Amino acid sequence: MKRLGGQSWKFDSRPRIKGSATVVGPKEGEGPLGSDFSYVYDNLEIDEDTWEKGERRLLERASSLALVNSNLTKEDVQFFIAGDLMNQIISASFAARKLAIPYMGVFGACSTSMESLALASMIVDAGGADYALAGTVSHNCTVEKQFRYPTEYGGQKPPTAQYTVTGSGCAIVGHADQGVIVESATIGRVVDMGLKDPFNMGGAMAPAAADTILSHFKDTGRGPEYYDLIVTGDLASVGLPILKELLKKQGVDPEKTEMNDCGLMIYDREKQAEIFAGGSGCGCSAVVTYGHLLKKLEKRELNRILVVATGALLSPLSYQQGNSIPCIAHAVSLETGG
Repeated sequence: MKRLGGQSWKFDSRPRIKGSATVVGPKEGEGPLGSDFSYVYDNLEIDEDTWEKGERRLLERASSLALVNSNLTKEDVQFFIAGDLMNQIISASFAARKLAIPYMGVFGACSTSMESLALASMIVDAGGADYALAGTVSHNCTVEKQFRYPTEYGGQKPPTAQYTVTGSGCAIVGHADQGVIVESATIGRVVDMGLKDPFNMGGAMAPAAADTILSHFKDTGRGPEYYDLIVTGDLASVGLPILKELLKKQGVDPEKTEMNDCGLMIYDREKQAEIFAGGSGCGCSAVVTYGHLLKKLEKRELNRILVVATGALLSPLSYQQGNSIPCIAHAVSLETGG
């Protein structure tokens, strides 16, 4: 591994995603990417008697399917790196109990997908593991209940609100002959612009996304034209335009590549009106990346992409105390291999 600049790693051994899996709820399955997911549950309960147990089941199933799709057993994998949005990341920790793979829990809010992938790739590249499993999960009803209002409350949401994705995405990183290459990663800094509205996550997270993208370009010497696609995690319809304006102000032309957002890709906002500004949650960038985007890379419809997963690092406690929302973004560069 080579450190680039102040925030980036280049993985010299070019570890690959040997296999991945995505498991989602019914609304995600009804969206435009539904056919790209490994498994779609037909009920929001995920065959459990509580939302929280359902969230855990999503991650357990995604991790098990990732092993199957990699032709590996859990004994072949040295580390499991995962996190979620629940208190004490219990979905990941309880799933790790069942997997019985050495476990490291991480929390980056909705940026956890790329945080865990970057760390898994670093461990493999440094020779610390043959294979490492990275994953995350979210469930609409657990997250809404914890960070905003319970679904049963029926409160009116503003147009800036986003819909938390019910889904889990997992990927196994290792040295293999085939698979998408994890080329580099840029670890973000915490950025807080003073916003306090938990119903405007896109606006709060856009500056963090801009900061990480600019740092990635500075560290690697690249520009937006290097990538076929730069995709953010869950800025949705509010945050993505703000990100583009912030990049323009720093002399970076976002029109030199395609820019999109996982929260806009996963749902059809015209047909699924309750989505509001778009998708969010730990599962958002995870299922879009490990489902839809990896298939695009494998088919050579895309050759180089930069996935910039964004996260709002608030908690119910910080919100109740009137604190503003610190945000972060982690970026991972993925490319096709020979």
